[in-house]
Amino acid sequence: MSIQKVSIEANKRTDLGSASAKRIRQAGDVPAVIYGGNDVVHCSVPAKQLKNLVYTPDLKLAEVSVDGTNQRCILKDIQFHPVTDEIVHIDFLRIMDKTPIKVNVPLKFKGVSPGVKAGGKLVQSMRTVIVKTTPEKLTDELFLDISKLDLGQSIRVRDIEVPEGVEIMVNSAIPVAVIEIPRALKSAAAAEAKAAGGKKK
Repeated sequence: MSIQKVSIEANKRTDLGSASAKRIRQAGDVPAVIYGGNDVVHCSVPAKQLKNLVYTPDLKLAEVSVDGTNQRCILKDIQFHPVTDEIVHIDFLRIMDKTPIKVNVPLKFKGVSPGVKAGGKLVQSMRTVIVKTTPEKLTDELFLDISKLDLGQSIRVRDIEVPEGVEIMVNSAIPVAVIEIPRALKSAAAAEAKAAGGKKK
């Protein structure tokens, strides 16, 4: 698994009340929970250490060290303050060998679209897709080939190149991207059609 890893030093929490959580945030840390497997670990994480994990379009693994014990995790859920956008709580899911997990994987394109070459614009409506797989088969990106995508055409979930051992968990008919026809091109095409119609007369 060649996925980037982010190392995080966490402190175990024993006091789980809201007053304790408030003190943790005032100290510049974030209350966190690690679950998955047989036990749940409550801890606090320095907010600064979360930046490279949270504020990125890439899928990354978190190696969370709690009192000297390393926990290999993925980011499962995150809560932001409605006004300040600061992270107020974070959930990690512990990864265990051969145990399936569901995770959002970024989608990337390969190839050059004939529609883009002709002046169209590639508009992406879906940037990640939920997959189910085991840690051994987990990948940090999935690809779609747009080399045959022309003006006005779309590419869908069913067109994602899926590696062995990875299952896509969303409807295969959902569009991922479309080649939009710019207004100028539409106008030119309409004028051309009108002129051609006039000649036929």
